[in-house]
This record gives sequence, structure tokens and C-alpha cells, in this order.
Amino acid sequence: MTRYILRRLLQLIPVFFGTTFLIYVLVWAVPGDPFAGKCGQRACPPEYVAMMTQKFHLDDNIFVQYFKYLGSLFTGDWGETFNGNSVGEMIGNSYPITLRLALVAVAIEAIIGLTAGVLTGLRGKGFLDNLVLVSTTFLISLPVFVTAIVLQLVLGTELGIIDVSVSDDPGVGELIVPGIALGSLSMAYVARLSRTSIAENRHADYVRTAIAKGQPRSRVVGVHLLRNSVIPVLTFLGTDLGTLMGGAIVTEGVFNINGLGGLVFRGIQNRESATVTGVVVLLVLVYLMMSLIVDLLYAVLDPRIRYD
Repeated sequence: MTRYILRRLLQLIPVFFGTTFLIYVLVWAVPGDPFAGKCGQRACPPEYVAMMTQKFHLDDNIFVQYFKYLGSLFTGDWGETFNGNSVGEMIGNSYPITLRLALVAVAIEAIIGLTAGVLTGLRGKGFLDNLVLVSTTFLISLPVFVTAIVLQLVLGTELGIIDVSVSDDPGVGELIVPGIALGSLSMAYVARLSRTSIAENRHADYVRTAIAKGQPRSRVVGVHLLRNSVIPVLTFLGTDLGTLMGGAIVTEGVFNINGLGGLVFRGIQNRESATVTGVVVLLVLVYLMMSLIVDLLYAVLDPRIRYD
């Protein structure tokens, strides 16, 4: 296991450099004047442009810029915006809120999606299976921002159950409804994926053997069937955490959440490339680490898997 972990960590190194370099090139190589609008209605003075060009190494080629950025990043310096604001501090203030929101969304989609998928997978075709099929199709066909707006209007404006906007530092309770909106699409996929996996594995040889040995149904389902069927669902949930963190821009905008989504949106709007690059680098790290954790959990769920 130790050798496998070390090998996977070494494999993450070229992936990290490749993805971050691609992101850096896409963000910083966008055509246009990076100082447009930075000095109000007038064009920025040449002295200001020269100073900022030297400060952000914009006169260097893209490879030199990238490795200088990585050198600062590895020392804990995430860079700063053209206005002098620290990107690291802005990410540090916004990251915990988005992480809480994403974790709430993952928990909701895992609990509801797995429950619906297991029940329909065990029972087969019937009223419940048709209900889940129609419900998941409906959720998949709806964009996330529509779900968020409907929940906000119905639960906030019409019924007054929730606040229309969350607080500056929201707790888990305030993030439940935004988490439902953010995780609604993934919840539908989890339900369908777990339903298909359960339906396929319930007729497997190891399940029939467990039943023939006289083991209780709860043990057959919980220990034998569910542990093996949940592996593809676990893969989806593990990588979905980074997806939800990166895709929370609309949900955070609807509920006025001060997270990474708003930070990225303002960075794109103000052409603050350092902000956008810093956030995306953070999300790449989350993706890579969750991928490693999911791989390690495979051996826990399926005893047939061993990393030698």
C-alpha cells in the first residue's frame, strides 16, 4: 500500500504541472489589454503600464512567467491583483464557505441519491422506480440556476422559511437549501448510477452464495451487495466535490454567498488573471487529492482489490 501511495503521488506531479500550465496559458494569454479600464475612463499612463508590466513579468515569455509564478506559489505567495490585494488572503476568506457549501451538496446527493438508487435497484420496476426515473429526468433537464431560483422564490419569498440571502459567514443550516440546488443535478446521477449498479450486482454469484448460506438480508445488502455496488458511485462523488466547488458560481450568486464562485466571477469581470489562476490551481489540487483518496478507498470497499 505504501509503495502504491508513493507511486500515485509521483504520478500526480506531471498531472499538476500539465494542468496548471494549461490553465496559466489560457488565462494569461487571452488577447486584449490587461490594463484596460484600470485607470478609469482614461488610458493608463505609460509609466504605470511599464511598472505593472515589470511587476507581473508580462514582458517575459509565457514559460518564464509560469515558472516564476510557480516559484512564488511554492513559497506561499499566491500573487496579488492589479489593485494590490493579496490573492492568498482573498482565497483564504472565500474558500471555507465554498468548501462547506460543496460538502453539504455532496452529503445531500449521497444520502438522497443512494437511498433512492438502492431502494429502486432492490425492488425493480414498479411505482417507486417510475417515480425516481421521472424525478431524476426532471432534475437533469433543469439547469442548476433554475432550481436555485425556484427554491429561493418558493421557500424564501413566498413561504418565508429561509432567508433570501445567506449571511457573510453562513453555517451549515443556512447552506442546506443552496446545497440542495447545487447538488440537485448530481443527486439525480447518483440515484441512477446506484440503481443500475445495485440491479446488476444483486444477481451476482457472491450475492446468491451469501443468501444460500442463510445470511440475513440486511447483511447481504449492506455488506456484500452495497460495498461492491457503491464503488462507481464513490468515484463520482469523490471527483464531484471539486466540480461543485468550481461550479458554484451561479448558486453563490443567487443566494449571495461570498465564496470562490463570486471571487472567480469578479476576477473574470475585472480581468484579474492572478485571482482566476489562483482559484483554479486550488481546484486542481482538490481534484488530484480526491482522486487519490477515492483510489485508496477502493481497497476498503472491495476486498478483491489490493495494491501490491
